[in-house]
Formats: sequence, C-alpha cells, structure tokens
Amino acid sequence: MNLNKIAKMESVRHWLGSNISLLAGAVWFISIGFFANPLEAKPVVQTYPSGNGAWALTFDGANIWVADYGVGVGHVTKLRASDGVTLGTFAVGSSPDGITFDGVNIWVANEDDATVTKIRGSDGSLLGTFAVGRFPYGMTFDGENVWVANWGDATVTKIRPSDGARLGTYAVGGLPIDLVTNGADLWVLNESSGTVSKLRTSDGALEGTFPVPDNGEDLHGLAYDGSHIYVGDTNNDRIVQLDAVSGAFLGDRQVGKTPWGITYDGTHVWVTDIASNNVARLGAANASYGPVGNGPRGILFDGASIWVGNDLDGTVTKITLNPAGRP
Repeated sequence: MNLNKIAKMESVRHWLGSNISLLAGAVWFISIGFFANPLEAKPVVQTYPSGNGAWALTFDGANIWVADYGVGVGHVTKLRASDGVTLGTFAVGSSPDGITFDGVNIWVANEDDATVTKIRGSDGSLLGTFAVGRFPYGMTFDGENVWVANWGDATVTKIRPSDGARLGTYAVGGLPIDLVTNGADLWVLNESSGTVSKLRTSDGALEGTFPVPDNGEDLHGLAYDGSHIYVGDTNNDRIVQLDAVSGAFLGDRQVGKTPWGITYDGTHVWVTDIASNNVARLGAANASYGPVGNGPRGILFDGASIWVGNDLDGTVTKITLNPAGRP
C-alpha cells in the first residue's frame, strides 16, 4: 500500500454534489439542522453492522453490498435492503474501495492488489479475479460493460462482464477516482488534475476534458442528474455544476465541511459529511439528517431509501423519509 495514498485517502476531503433543476438565475439551497422542514414527516433512521470500514456501496435490486475498506481487509458484506439483516460476508482482494453490480454479479475494486473481483450476486461465490491498473478505485456499469478507475495509472479500464476480459484501457487525467455513466457516456473525476474527462463507452474515445474552475486540485465526488454533472471541490468546500454535454461551467455553491459521497434519487442530491456525521439533502425542500454513523462516506439510493456507509464504525445507516414510499 502506498503510504502517500493512505495519507491522502484519510485526509480531510469531500465527495459531494448537488442537484437542483437549473433555470436562468436559479439559486442553490442547502439547509442545516436535523429536521429543517417542520412540515415534513419525521424520517425513519436505522443503523446496521456491516463489517470493518464500510466504504463503497451498490444495490442489486434486493440487497445492499458494502465494500469493507481497510488496509489488508478483504471482504464485502451483503445486507437485505428490506430489514438490514446480514446475509453474508465474502472474501475479495485487499482493501476493497469500489463496487458495482452488472445485473447479475458484483464487481469489487481491490486497491492494494491492482485487481477486480467478480462474485456471484445470488450467493457470493467467487467467480474470478482480474488484473487492472494500479490502485483501482471507483467502479460503474454502463449496461453492457464494467469500468474501473485506475487511480495510480491515470487510466480507466473497460471490462467484459462475462469473462473479465479487458476490452481497453484509456488515458484520462491525474488520479482518476470517481466514475458515473448514463450508458452512452462515461464521466471520470480526476482528483489531482482538477478536471472531468468524458469518454464514449462504445470505444473509449475521449469526448472532452472539462476543467473545474478555481479548483484546489483535490476533487472528490461525482453525480449525474440527466443533464448536469456535479463535482465536489474539496479544498474550496463547494459544489461545482457542469453541463453534461459541453462541460461548460454553470455555477458553484459553498457547502459545509468534509462532504464525501453523493447520490441522486431522481429529485434530490444527497451528500455525506464526514466531519458532522450527517447527511444533507439538497433541493427545493432542504434538510440535514443525522447523526448517522461515524465517518459517513459511501451513499446510494435503492429506490425507496438512502443508504450510507459509515467508515469509522463499520456500520450502514438507512434513511427512509416516508416508509410507504421514497425519500
């Protein structure tokens, strides 16, 4: 494990984003406080054990999978989404820090091993381990192929799910860390370059490199709402919004301290904040929920609830605003 990498990963930094439908002169809002909207029903917040260092999350349609990050740690945990019951813990490579679901199987990025592991979603059986670039991190599935960001190589690798074959490795910016896709395009957040790379998923062709203006060269967090890309600018404590097609800078917004993970629920963007142990929801109806667990990082929406991986106490938190429906 690269000691500089450990120090960087454990430093104060964020991964955040925002979604507000932009009209001319639209204002971005964020509110502070556990229950900012007094007219909104009190949320149901439940926390469950998940193993050491809950880091990255994915959803398979019925279950939450958690990459349990930690130096030398090599497993993922499967929890039933309906009630948080642990269904199994399964061995992968060393220091898993990225995870995605391809519709059938789970893929995990093993940072220390420079590999990705494929496990069967139904029972956690090991199906294969495949070499990629150095320090693999963020992962995503474009509907056809799996992608992984190789943090140490300034590349991304495209993988065929059926057999783990590498279909291509493509240069991007420095220290690529987060990925998001709409199926046709892939956006890559380059932590040290202060840019977002846009690639065509069909052939990996570079469609553009979009600068994040006035960035501190320490970017974390990437989200997509169908029209816009949201980037977390760690050093400047802000959200930057880019046009997803052209990469044009559309504005920014100062936020709280140490946001890390971002997810979009179809209406709002949700952000984890490590320093406060809270989760913020951004949009026309704004709220902050917490505290959740200690050191919230990864976050996802399962179609009904928000799930948060709490790195420092090895738990996950489920937030449901309306138990009969979605947040």
